[in-house]
Amino acid sequence: MSRISEPELNISKKLLRVAGKTNASFKLIGEGDKVLVGLSGGKDSLALIHIMKHIKKHAPFKFEFEACTIKYGMPGEAYDKVAEHCKKYNIKHTVCDTNIYEISNDAIRENSSFCSYFSRMRRGALYTFAEENGFTKVALGHHFDDTVESFFMNMFYNGSMRAMAPIYKTNRGFHLIRPLIEAREKQLRAFATDNNLQPIGDEACPAMLKDVKMPHARAGMKVWLEDLEKENSQVFKMIKASFKHIHDDTFLDPERWDRDDI
Repeated sequence: MSRISEPELNISKKLLRVAGKTNASFKLIGEGDKVLVGLSGGKDSLALIHIMKHIKKHAPFKFEFEACTIKYGMPGEAYDKVAEHCKKYNIKHTVCDTNIYEISNDAIRENSSFCSYFSRMRRGALYTFAEENGFTKVALGHHFDDTVESFFMNMFYNGSMRAMAPIYKTNRGFHLIRPLIEAREKQLRAFATDNNLQPIGDEACPAMLKDVKMPHARAGMKVWLEDLEKENSQVFKMIKASFKHIHDDTFLDPERWDRDDI
């Protein structure tokens, strides 16, 4: 009796190569890992769960993964379509209820961004689920455009040079990994379009229901980078190269100088 094959989405070979190379370079997923994928229902996390499924099917090592969607507990919040999608493609999925929205008015710090608050709280809830269920790693769908935007946001607004690490150990004892960190956002957008997906967008952000001024700095940074790329189609390629060729002893930090040269 022939085995019935599971349905699969179309993932470009280029995107799979990028994800595979990133995994190999930074040893993100290995033998025996149990990985929890944060699934918001957006294009990035949807692409991530299907790339994880592909890796699991073809990798020369065995690991497990499942997806988790964090509910904020806000009015009208529904993830039925996300749950149906995971069921259709045989991806284990849990919707985790929280009261993040309810406590946000009292808990958020003065002059703090609602968006950053909800992001921190969602990450914390995801970490707690991972910790309570024995996961060794948590995977998020950040892509290369995200880390470039964060790099310049940190430089221009925080006075620091900092990007997004492909892997690091959390204070909870497990690792956070970003398997799509070298993929471009346009590749993930194409994935959603090619497969006729309807990703969840900003309408799922709790801050949209709050009577607050929305942050525009990141949106402005995205536009600035888009304009740079229009002027120079190789700019993201050069930024990626610079992230891998760091001459940290040339900056104004005495701790990074070579003392033998002074």
